[in-house]
Amino acid sequence: MKRTIIFIAAILVIVSACKTKTESAARGGKLVHADFTRNATIYEVNVRQYTPEGTFKAFQQHLPRLKKMGVDILWLMPVNPIGIKNRKGSLGSYYSVKDYLGVNPEFGTLADLKELVSKAHELGMYVIIDWVANHTSWDNALITQHSEWYKKDAKGNIIAPVPDWTDAAGLDYSKEGLRKYMTEALCYWVKEVNIDGFRCDVAGMLPVSFWNQAMPEVRKIKPIFTLAEWETPEMHDTAFDATYSWDLYKLGNDIASGKKTADKIDSAYAAETKKYPADAYRMRFTTNHDENSWNGSEYKRLGDAAQAFAVFCFTFPGIPLIYTGQESAMSKSLRFFDKDTVNWGTYPLESFYTSLCALKKTNKALRNGDAGGSLVKVSNDQEKAVYSFTREKDGNRVLVILNLSSRPCTVKFPGGIPEGKWEPLFDKEKLNTSKGAALKLKAWEYKVYQQM
Repeated sequence: MKRTIIFIAAILVIVSACKTKTESAARGGKLVHADFTRNATIYEVNVRQYTPEGTFKAFQQHLPRLKKMGVDILWLMPVNPIGIKNRKGSLGSYYSVKDYLGVNPEFGTLADLKELVSKAHELGMYVIIDWVANHTSWDNALITQHSEWYKKDAKGNIIAPVPDWTDAAGLDYSKEGLRKYMTEALCYWVKEVNIDGFRCDVAGMLPVSFWNQAMPEVRKIKPIFTLAEWETPEMHDTAFDATYSWDLYKLGNDIASGKKTADKIDSAYAAETKKYPADAYRMRFTTNHDENSWNGSEYKRLGDAAQAFAVFCFTFPGIPLIYTGQESAMSKSLRFFDKDTVNWGTYPLESFYTSLCALKKTNKALRNGDAGGSLVKVSNDQEKAVYSFTREKDGNRVLVILNLSSRPCTVKFPGGIPEGKWEPLFDKEKLNTSKGAALKLKAWEYKVYQQM
């Protein structure tokens, strides 16, 4: 949903920050991640804008290309019918759900969706759908059938969850009947369509007790992957594999604009590791549907730093996200309530993302959660500009050197670079590991090496 939610999330993050690492660790360890998530990359699919047709069948033609690129988990933005009453724009918001058990006819039929999921499974990919449990459209049948499930003002009128969300009616999770209905609806999609999990919209606007009750019920059906659009640690108790890493996302924007420097990453990451269970997945991203539509494309925010921060997202501890159009260096903001097809062109960054996905997939050091290697800083003499680190697991090592500044620099590593045969990922330049050796980096240049 729109960035209004960040303000609400920030309040809860402040409260959460007061909790100790011991308290956080005590909450963790209850959720066991599905095996398929351990080295996974997420790809967000904006079905409406993906093709001129904007249908499941048209998107299905891209599955082999995405498989070849190395995508593991396909996240489909909401597939449900969109409300007409109080609709915004010509097509309305994906997040104004008219029927939790239905399929948006603009995208196709239930059979079309089942075929898409089946084809993805045949290719070894997994499919999660966006789930909007916090609110419905104003013409959802639940409003007349169960008006008691909705939030109301002092006069008894149903209200929007946030004043700006005029196309949505807020649900009240103090009602046990609603909790039962929504849990059964979640289970329906896993049983009927064989989906592999959910991305849950504004998850923190619901009581975490609901998610802790509902998601274990869904997991009784099959192993799933769950992503919360929220960033408080308790989301990882028993409900969600992954949460949004907004703090590092915003820090990246500030570094790209020159407001902050690369050395600030250390304190941000230290604060994160103190709050979250060791095995929590934090989703790293440079854009998504909200950021692209409301705050501008990644190139508006990051400029020439976009690829460097994509490398950061794939190699830093966390689970990486690719959004629709990133492999084609999409530089426009897609309209949210109207048709606005991606101009795919020749996929100029497809090989770039293929290399990153392959590294994520094959190198144990980059596995998600505590299955991956810890981050170890490699000190350099340009700490405000250059961020350098290694990750290691079972003899697999990755070295990353990022010039996160708008100026070229020559960087030295006083303590040296770990010795060994380092194979470059993106170029053929061999790495000099001798003490005192210097490395020349262009503005926003990135170097990635692996050692097996």
